[in-house]
Amino acid sequence: MTIPLSILDLAPIAPGQTAGESFAASVALAQSAETHGYTRVWYAEHHNMPTIASSATGILIGHVAGHTSTIRLGAGGVMLPNHSPLTIAEQFGTLAELYPGRIDLGLGRAPGSDQTTARAMRRDPRASDQFPQDVVELQAYLRGDSVVPGVRAVPGAGTDVPLYILGSSLFGAQLAARLGLPYAFASHFAPDSLFDAIATYRRDFVPSQQLAAPYVIVGVNVIAADDQADAMLQFETTRRARVRGMIARGPVAPVYTDAQIDAFLTTNEGRQIANMMRYSAIGTPGVVREFLEDFAAATQADELIIAHASRDIAARLRSVALTAGAMNPVTV
Repeated sequence: MTIPLSILDLAPIAPGQTAGESFAASVALAQSAETHGYTRVWYAEHHNMPTIASSATGILIGHVAGHTSTIRLGAGGVMLPNHSPLTIAEQFGTLAELYPGRIDLGLGRAPGSDQTTARAMRRDPRASDQFPQDVVELQAYLRGDSVVPGVRAVPGAGTDVPLYILGSSLFGAQLAARLGLPYAFASHFAPDSLFDAIATYRRDFVPSQQLAAPYVIVGVNVIAADDQADAMLQFETTRRARVRGMIARGPVAPVYTDAQIDAFLTTNEGRQIANMMRYSAIGTPGVVREFLEDFAAATQADELIIAHASRDIAARLRSVALTAGAMNPVTV
């Protein structure tokens, strides 16, 4: 089975690492993805998170694009309620002019932050309610057919940067279907509504100028390694780190040992957090291939977007190569 593979890169900042080192790792990851035949790499907008460096998504895309040649790069996504549609049209129009045919724009309506950070960003709490209208306004700017009289995106107009709707609930599925846009479901961290959402999207899809038929991208975590035990150890380390990030926030956050985290994972709340990584392919290439083929068949996905979850960049790069070789052997 051959299915397009892509990568979601959060530009993670490992313990003891700087943001600059994280960006260098993102360049290396995209270069490896390009070498191994991945379709695209997307970067997610997050704010006030000490372990994620992809807050200025458009700038990071431009940096990585300058160090690669052919792979598509984009946002997975821009949290549109944080920005004006015109500003995003200008930013991604600039990227599209600099790197023609290589730029994607995935859009989400979550803040990508906590409420305090949202206030610091001067975000209007009601902005999410305007998300559907803002998507339409943004798309019009990129087409050069503005819905705001007298306002034109320069750069941006006429670039037709392809839009994708991101979601983890039925709202995004319904919007993507109504607008005739591709739909990417965040099943790598929010798995519960996956099948209901993609069924709704396919059932209600209306063809558009951008897209004639439904196109579904589903997220999945992957840690591929040469040794099964090593892959499982990497997964346990990654899961503990995610749990710490969720339960120990703030400037004076408590420090939990591995034993304490493991004990927490046996509680109801801990199991709920662990469930967020339900769709994870962990192991040797054969094990990863079997999981991904079953997952793609169950969802009837058109594309898999993979969060290579290893904490160490060398391990992530190895996972990128092993996964590509397992799924599409001709690429390596």
